[in-house]
Amino acid sequence: MGDVRSAPARSRPSPLPPSGAKGGRSVAIHRFAVLTAVATLGLIFAGGLVTSTESGLSVPDWPLSYGRLMPPMVGGVRYEHGHRMVAAAVGLLTVILAVWLWKRERRAWVRKLGFIALVAVIAQAILGGLTVRFLLPTPISVAHACLAQAFFCMTVVLAVVTSPRWERGSGSRAVTHLANVTASAVFLQLLIGAVMRHNKAGLAIPDFPSSLGRVIPPLDSFPVAIAFAHRAWALVVALLVFATIAAAGRSGRSGLRRTAIVLGAIVIVQIALGASTVLSGRGVAITTAHVATGALLLGTAVALAVGSLARPRLTAVSSPPAVDRKVLAWK
Repeated sequence: MGDVRSAPARSRPSPLPPSGAKGGRSVAIHRFAVLTAVATLGLIFAGGLVTSTESGLSVPDWPLSYGRLMPPMVGGVRYEHGHRMVAAAVGLLTVILAVWLWKRERRAWVRKLGFIALVAVIAQAILGGLTVRFLLPTPISVAHACLAQAFFCMTVVLAVVTSPRWERGSGSRAVTHLANVTASAVFLQLLIGAVMRHNKAGLAIPDFPSSLGRVIPPLDSFPVAIAFAHRAWALVVALLVFATIAAAGRSGRSGLRRTAIVLGAIVIVQIALGASTVLSGRGVAITTAHVATGALLLGTAVALAVGSLARPRLTAVSSPPAVDRKVLAWK
């Protein structure tokens, strides 16, 4: 019988291409995610402007504005309806991003996060409508403010993890832990601030750095208590930020170090804006900047936490040992 030779070994499939490589993750998706996050920060600024100017009921109906898609932009209507227009733009961006991720993103958890962000922006729109329909009830207004911050965090995470450089980076457990704690503390601070704003307690303590002329004021009224809690917790946030900076410095990761330094600069600006808000008697521009900078502080802490995560490595797959091409003699 004739000689039969063994077939050449089949090579194993090559690993997925690294992010940003030809055929890898689309850079366009990352840029669109960044655009969505920036637009969301602008939406938070627009919402802060509505609160700062007390324009929340300038348009008493919803979803239309005085029964129209575009009412006369005068007085407080320009702030309230302007806020709605920015919200509609962010909603459209979120729809596009969620669909794009669902069709092109290979990681299931990123696709799911895009869908969760879409659900969150719809829920945020409904809460915004309820605040108008029920004449600005504090619980709904605070929930609306906090969901805005949570949605912004989602867009920041999507912007970070769709970056072509994200999977090529390396993590640091110490930075991840501290950045997560810091982000949680900032979110709690924003919650306290939202409760303070919607209870009109921003000037319950009208002096700074003292509090009603003391280190600790009499906490016998809710407005004073919530205003002082906001000040006291700001110190906790600042300490956590600088602890995070120290951890990032020890990590040896230049990218984490740079992000942490930006985080430190933002918290300094935020404290200065908080003091200026009180000393200016809640000036509109300063108060609104304080709200937006708080969101930026939270987003930067979240970006640092996600950026410092340990990533699974795509290692090269070794080829199997070559098969000796021996002749099998069949007799």
